[in-house]
Amino acid sequence: MSQTYSVSLEKVIKSHNLDVVYLPEKAEDILITTAEINRPGIVLTGYTDYFDPLRIQILGWTELGFMQNMSDSERSKALGYWLGLKPAAAVITRGLEIPEYFIAACKQYKVPLLKTEEETSPFLAALIAYLNKELAPRITRHGVLVEVYGEGVLITGESGAGKSEAAIELIKRGHRLIADDAVEIRKISDKTLMGNSPSNIRHFVELRGIGIIDARRIFGMGAVKLSEKIDMVIQLEAWDSTKAYDRLGLDNEYTNILDVRVPAITVPITPGRNLAVIVETAAMNNRQKKMGYNAAKDLMLSLGMVDVQPQDKEVEIWQN
Repeated sequence: MSQTYSVSLEKVIKSHNLDVVYLPEKAEDILITTAEINRPGIVLTGYTDYFDPLRIQILGWTELGFMQNMSDSERSKALGYWLGLKPAAAVITRGLEIPEYFIAACKQYKVPLLKTEEETSPFLAALIAYLNKELAPRITRHGVLVEVYGEGVLITGESGAGKSEAAIELIKRGHRLIADDAVEIRKISDKTLMGNSPSNIRHFVELRGIGIIDARRIFGMGAVKLSEKIDMVIQLEAWDSTKAYDRLGLDNEYTNILDVRVPAITVPITPGRNLAVIVETAAMNNRQKKMGYNAAKDLMLSLGMVDVQPQDKEVEIWQN
């Protein structure tokens, strides 16, 4: 069974600067568990099939105008249809004046009532994006996440492989650190993974022989970032002379994280290899591939090997 995540209504209020009109209980005790949003127009007509009371309800000019044109008895019946289902919360947009009958109905049915000055569509988009992030499926994995030339690169490998040292060198070369040691990965959409650091270890890096350092304080605010999309995975492993490593890069390798395919490569480690330069090159090459250019394929074509086509392969970095 997949785990269900929640976010308190208090966090929603603070993140979107919402005004509280009525709360039946403390906002921190009211939990939102779905990123789906609803506009209750059709429910006000009495059609309640498929209504999800877990969704936040958004009302603008249309909904308030529709209720305003009803008779008192019709309005009372419509509000009973809707608010009697106990929706998670109701938000009035555009800073519209809230009729007293609506406030009274929310109090009667104990439904939280909030208000925003934002217009309806921009507020809907911002709220959905926020809830998608807060409620996204997530896992935490051992590794380092850095932003290199705009690409989010997740570096994995055994302890002592040189992940943190590579991250420090990348920071010195102008790139940014998102997370060291533990990377929290969230599935924002069917094709997008977002990585960030747990708040209690954010911006800290462990370097063997030196100890814990604060990258933000040593290298400045420009050296760190709170979150970043994961565009590729680089697995560091000790050189194995019996293993055949890919030398052309013709095939496209992917790993699966939370059912999302992410480009992946394996880099063998030997003394003297500059991992920071390798990560930079891998990031730029990955961007080129996304833009439709494969250097290995181009080389094969120039050599007359016209039948050679890149193949997609699945590789295992670590278990989900």
